[in-house]
Amino acid sequence: MTWRKLKDRVIKMASVAAALVGLAALGWILWTVIVRGSSAFNWAFFTRPPSPPGQPGGGLANAIVGTFLMTGLATLIGVPVGILAGVYLAEFGKRGWLANQVRLLCNVLMGVPSIIIGVFVYTLIVVPSGHFSGYAGAAALAVIMIPLVARTTEDMLNLVPNTLRESALALGAPRWRVTLGVVFRAAKSGLATGVLLGVARVSGETAPLLFTALNSQFWMKGLSGPTANLTVTVFNYAMSPFEDWQRMAWGASLLITVSVLVLTVLARHVFGERTRWS
Repeated sequence: MTWRKLKDRVIKMASVAAALVGLAALGWILWTVIVRGSSAFNWAFFTRPPSPPGQPGGGLANAIVGTFLMTGLATLIGVPVGILAGVYLAEFGKRGWLANQVRLLCNVLMGVPSIIIGVFVYTLIVVPSGHFSGYAGAAALAVIMIPLVARTTEDMLNLVPNTLRESALALGAPRWRVTLGVVFRAAKSGLATGVLLGVARVSGETAPLLFTALNSQFWMKGLSGPTANLTVTVFNYAMSPFEDWQRMAWGASLLITVSVLVLTVLARHVFGERTRWS
Protein backbone atom coordinates (compact mmCIF):
# COMPACT_ATOMS: atom_id res chain seq x y z
CA MET A 1 0.00 0.00 0.00
CA THR A 2 1.41 3.36 -0.99
CA TRP A 3 1.82 6.22 1.45
CA ARG A 4 -0.85 8.27 -0.35
CA LYS A 5 -3.46 5.51 -0.05
CA LEU A 6 -2.63 5.04 3.61
CA LYS A 7 -3.10 8.73 4.32
CA ASP A 8 -6.37 8.71 2.37
CA ARG A 9 -7.75 5.83 4.43
CA VAL A 10 -6.62 7.39 7.71
CA ILE A 11 -8.33 10.67 6.86
CA LYS A 12 -11.52 8.88 5.82
CA MET A 13 -11.57 6.83 9.01
CA ALA A 14 -10.97 9.93 11.13
CA SER A 15 -13.78 11.78 9.33
CA VAL A 16 -16.21 8.91 9.80
CA ALA A 17 -15.26 8.62 13.47
CA ALA A 18 -15.79 12.34 14.03
CA ALA A 19 -19.18 12.18 12.30
CA LEU A 20 -20.22 9.20 14.43
CA VAL A 21 -19.16 10.98 17.62
CA GLY A 22 -21.26 14.01 16.66
CA LEU A 23 -24.26 11.89 15.76
CA ALA A 24 -23.93 9.91 18.98
CA ALA A 25 -23.83 13.08 21.07
CA LEU A 26 -26.85 14.48 19.24
CA GLY A 27 -28.75 11.22 19.65
CA TRP A 28 -27.90 11.08 23.34
CA ILE A 29 -29.17 14.63 23.88
CA LEU A 30 -32.37 14.00 21.94
CA TRP A 31 -33.03 10.73 23.75
CA THR A 32 -32.52 12.31 27.17
CA VAL A 33 -34.78 15.25 26.37
CA ILE A 34 -37.49 12.97 24.96
CA VAL A 35 -37.42 10.53 27.87
CA ARG A 36 -37.44 13.19 30.58
CA GLY A 37 -39.64 15.74 28.84
CA SER A 38 -42.42 13.53 27.51
CA SER A 39 -43.72 12.87 31.03
CA ALA A 40 -44.58 16.57 31.39
CA PHE A 41 -46.83 16.66 28.33
CA ASN A 42 -50.52 16.71 29.17
CA TRP A 43 -53.51 18.93 28.50
CA ALA A 44 -52.74 21.24 31.41
CA PHE A 45 -49.16 21.76 30.18
CA PHE A 46 -50.43 23.47 27.03
CA THR A 47 -53.52 25.22 28.42
CA ARG A 48 -52.83 26.41 31.97
CA PRO A 49 -50.43 28.95 33.47
CA PRO A 50 -47.84 27.90 36.06
CA SER A 51 -48.96 26.87 39.52
CA PRO A 52 -47.67 28.66 42.65
CA PRO A 53 -44.26 27.52 43.94
CA GLY A 54 -44.42 24.18 45.67
CA GLN A 55 -47.85 23.24 44.34
CA PRO A 56 -48.05 20.49 41.69
CA GLY A 57 -50.02 20.92 38.48
CA GLY A 58 -50.31 23.90 36.20
CA GLY A 59 -48.67 24.32 32.85
CA LEU A 60 -46.66 26.65 30.64
CA ALA A 61 -49.34 28.04 28.36
CA ASN A 62 -48.33 31.65 29.03
CA ALA A 63 -44.67 30.89 28.25
CA ILE A 64 -45.63 29.11 25.03
CA VAL A 65 -47.72 32.06 23.87
CA GLY A 66 -45.04 34.57 24.90
CA THR A 67 -42.30 32.69 23.07
CA PHE A 68 -44.46 32.42 19.95
CA LEU A 69 -45.26 36.15 19.94
CA MET A 70 -41.71 37.33 20.58
CA THR A 71 -40.20 34.94 18.05
CA GLY A 72 -42.85 35.89 15.50
CA LEU A 73 -42.23 39.61 15.99
CA ALA A 74 -38.46 39.10 15.81
CA THR A 75 -38.94 37.17 12.56
CA LEU A 76 -41.09 39.95 11.10
CA ILE A 77 -38.30 42.42 11.90
CA GLY A 78 -35.20 40.37 11.27
CA VAL A 79 -36.07 38.39 8.15
CA PRO A 80 -36.93 41.32 5.81
CA VAL A 81 -33.94 43.34 6.99
CA GLY A 82 -31.61 40.35 6.71
CA ILE A 83 -32.85 39.33 3.25
CA LEU A 84 -32.60 42.90 1.94
CA ALA A 85 -29.07 43.18 3.32
CA GLY A 86 -28.15 39.86 1.71
CA VAL A 87 -29.61 40.98 -1.63
CA TYR A 88 -27.54 44.16 -1.50
CA LEU A 89 -24.37 42.21 -0.71
CA ALA A 90 -24.89 39.62 -3.45
CA GLU A 91 -26.55 41.61 -6.24
CA PHE A 92 -25.68 45.29 -5.90
CA GLY A 93 -22.87 45.95 -3.43
CA LYS A 94 -20.64 43.06 -4.53
CA ARG A 95 -17.08 44.01 -3.54
CA GLY A 96 -17.69 47.69 -2.86
CA TRP A 97 -16.47 49.46 0.24
CA LEU A 98 -19.88 49.62 1.89
CA ALA A 99 -20.58 45.96 1.15
CA ASN A 100 -17.29 44.93 2.74
CA GLN A 101 -18.10 46.92 5.86
CA VAL A 102 -21.55 45.33 6.06
CA ARG A 103 -20.02 41.85 5.75
CA LEU A 104 -17.55 42.65 8.49
CA LEU A 105 -20.33 43.95 10.72
CA CYS A 106 -22.41 40.81 10.10
CA ASN A 107 -19.46 38.57 10.91
CA VAL A 108 -18.79 40.45 14.11
CA LEU A 109 -22.44 40.33 15.18
CA MET A 110 -22.60 36.59 14.49
CA GLY A 111 -19.68 36.08 16.85
CA VAL A 112 -20.84 38.42 19.62
CA PRO A 113 -22.22 36.54 22.66
CA SER A 114 -25.97 36.88 22.88
CA ILE A 115 -25.75 38.24 26.42
CA ILE A 116 -23.90 41.29 25.07
CA ILE A 117 -26.78 41.93 22.68
CA GLY A 118 -29.15 41.57 25.61
CA VAL A 119 -27.24 44.19 27.60
CA PHE A 120 -27.21 46.49 24.56
CA VAL A 121 -30.99 46.27 24.08
CA TYR A 122 -31.45 46.62 27.85
CA THR A 123 -29.56 49.93 27.73
CA LEU A 124 -31.29 51.07 24.55
CA ILE A 125 -34.92 50.13 25.31
CA VAL A 126 -35.46 48.81 28.83
CA VAL A 127 -33.68 51.55 30.76
CA PRO A 128 -35.35 54.49 28.95
CA SER A 129 -38.79 52.85 29.21
CA GLY A 130 -38.30 51.93 32.86
CA HIS A 131 -39.57 48.33 32.57
CA PHE A 132 -38.95 45.01 30.88
CA SER A 133 -41.09 44.13 27.87
CA GLY A 134 -41.68 41.56 25.20
CA TYR A 135 -40.95 44.22 22.58
CA ALA A 136 -37.43 44.60 23.94
CA GLY A 137 -37.04 40.82 23.89
CA ALA A 138 -38.18 40.67 20.26
CA ALA A 139 -35.75 43.46 19.36
CA ALA A 140 -32.86 41.54 20.91
CA LEU A 141 -33.81 38.37 19.05
CA ALA A 142 -34.11 40.33 15.79
CA VAL A 143 -30.59 41.73 16.22
CA ILE A 144 -29.31 38.17 16.62
CA MET A 145 -31.25 36.98 13.58
CA ILE A 146 -30.36 39.72 11.09
CA PRO A 147 -26.66 38.93 10.44
CA LEU A 148 -27.33 35.19 10.12
CA VAL A 149 -30.12 35.71 7.58
CA ALA A 150 -28.07 38.32 5.70
CA ARG A 151 -24.99 36.13 5.27
CA THR A 152 -27.03 33.05 4.43
CA THR A 153 -29.00 35.02 1.83
CA GLU A 154 -25.81 36.32 0.27
CA ASP A 155 -24.29 32.84 0.09
CA MET A 156 -27.42 31.31 -1.44
CA LEU A 157 -27.76 34.06 -4.06
CA ASN A 158 -24.09 33.74 -4.99
CA LEU A 159 -24.69 30.06 -5.79
CA VAL A 160 -27.13 31.01 -8.56
CA PRO A 161 -25.29 30.90 -11.92
CA ASN A 162 -24.69 34.28 -13.51
CA THR A 163 -26.00 32.91 -16.81
CA LEU A 164 -29.54 33.04 -15.39
CA ARG A 165 -29.13 36.72 -14.54
CA GLU A 166 -27.58 37.53 -17.89
CA SER A 167 -30.31 35.69 -19.81
CA ALA A 168 -33.08 37.55 -17.99
CA LEU A 169 -31.32 40.91 -18.40
CA ALA A 170 -30.81 40.20 -22.10
CA LEU A 171 -34.59 39.84 -22.48
CA GLY A 172 -35.01 43.39 -21.19
CA ALA A 173 -36.16 42.62 -17.65
CA PRO A 174 -35.19 45.24 -15.06
CA ARG A 175 -32.66 44.29 -12.40
CA TRP A 176 -35.18 44.17 -9.55
CA ARG A 177 -37.47 41.84 -11.50
CA VAL A 178 -34.53 39.58 -12.34
CA THR A 179 -33.61 39.41 -8.66
CA LEU A 180 -37.15 38.65 -7.48
CA GLY A 181 -38.41 36.55 -10.38
CA VAL A 182 -35.32 34.59 -11.37
CA VAL A 183 -32.63 34.65 -8.69
CA PHE A 184 -35.01 34.28 -5.75
CA ARG A 185 -36.85 31.39 -7.43
CA ALA A 186 -33.60 29.58 -8.06
CA ALA A 187 -32.40 30.06 -4.48
CA LYS A 188 -35.69 29.74 -2.60
CA SER A 189 -34.77 26.47 -0.90
CA GLY A 190 -31.57 27.94 0.49
CA LEU A 191 -33.31 31.15 1.50
CA ALA A 192 -35.97 29.22 3.39
CA THR A 193 -33.26 27.22 5.13
CA GLY A 194 -31.49 30.43 6.12
CA VAL A 195 -34.67 31.88 7.59
CA LEU A 196 -35.27 28.69 9.55
CA LEU A 197 -31.70 28.74 10.82
CA GLY A 198 -32.31 32.25 12.10
CA VAL A 199 -35.57 31.23 13.78
CA ALA A 200 -33.92 28.16 15.28
CA ARG A 201 -31.05 30.27 16.59
CA VAL A 202 -33.25 32.72 18.44
CA SER A 203 -35.75 30.10 19.63
CA GLY A 204 -33.25 28.77 22.13
CA GLU A 205 -31.80 32.06 23.36
CA THR A 206 -32.04 32.74 27.08
CA ALA A 207 -29.44 35.35 28.03
CA PRO A 208 -30.83 38.28 25.98
CA LEU A 209 -34.34 37.65 27.29
CA LEU A 210 -33.13 37.81 30.89
CA PHE A 211 -32.18 41.45 30.27
CA THR A 212 -35.14 42.41 28.10
CA ALA A 213 -38.35 40.38 28.48
CA LEU A 214 -37.44 38.86 31.87
CA ASN A 215 -40.31 36.45 32.67
CA SER A 216 -43.77 36.31 34.20
CA GLN A 217 -45.90 33.75 36.00
CA PHE A 218 -49.14 35.32 34.79
CA TRP A 219 -51.09 35.65 31.58
CA MET A 220 -49.90 38.67 29.66
CA LYS A 221 -52.11 41.37 28.21
CA GLY A 222 -49.55 42.25 25.56
CA LEU A 223 -45.85 42.61 24.99
CA SER A 224 -45.58 45.94 26.77
CA GLY A 225 -44.58 44.34 30.10
CA PRO A 226 -42.51 41.41 31.39
CA THR A 227 -43.31 38.50 29.12
CA ALA A 228 -43.24 34.80 29.88
CA ASN A 229 -41.06 32.67 27.60
CA LEU A 230 -39.95 29.07 27.48
CA THR A 231 -36.18 29.54 27.62
CA VAL A 232 -36.11 31.66 30.78
CA THR A 233 -38.73 29.35 32.28
CA VAL A 234 -36.42 26.39 31.63
CA PHE A 235 -33.60 28.29 33.35
CA ASN A 236 -35.70 29.15 36.39
CA TYR A 237 -37.46 25.81 36.73
CA ALA A 238 -34.35 23.67 36.21
CA MET A 239 -32.62 25.51 39.08
CA SER A 240 -35.61 25.23 41.42
CA PRO A 241 -35.82 22.66 44.25
CA PHE A 242 -39.31 21.54 43.21
CA GLU A 243 -39.50 18.25 41.34
CA ASP A 244 -42.65 19.28 39.45
CA TRP A 245 -40.97 22.43 38.15
CA GLN A 246 -37.93 20.43 37.06
CA ARG A 247 -40.24 18.12 35.13
CA MET A 248 -41.83 21.18 33.49
CA ALA A 249 -38.36 22.40 32.51
CA TRP A 250 -37.68 19.13 30.69
CA GLY A 251 -41.08 19.40 29.00
CA ALA A 252 -40.33 22.93 27.81
CA SER A 253 -36.92 21.78 26.52
CA LEU A 254 -38.59 18.99 24.56
CA LEU A 255 -41.15 21.39 23.12
CA ILE A 256 -38.45 23.77 21.89
CA THR A 257 -36.40 20.93 20.41
CA VAL A 258 -39.33 19.29 18.64
CA SER A 259 -40.58 22.59 17.23
CA VAL A 260 -37.22 23.46 15.71
CA LEU A 261 -36.70 19.96 14.28
CA VAL A 262 -40.19 19.73 12.78
CA LEU A 263 -40.00 23.15 11.13
CA THR A 264 -36.54 22.52 9.73
CA VAL A 265 -37.27 19.06 8.34
CA LEU A 266 -40.68 20.03 6.95
CA ALA A 267 -39.45 23.19 5.23
CA ARG A 268 -36.40 21.49 3.73
CA HIS A 269 -38.57 18.65 2.43
CA VAL A 270 -41.27 20.90 0.96
CA PHE A 271 -38.91 23.39 -0.67
CA GLY A 272 -36.60 20.61 -1.81
CA GLU A 273 -39.48 18.86 -3.58
CA ARG A 274 -40.58 22.09 -5.26
CA THR A 275 -37.04 22.81 -6.38
CA ARG A 276 -36.67 19.36 -7.97
CA TRP A 277 -40.00 19.69 -9.78
CA SER A 278 -39.11 23.15 -11.06
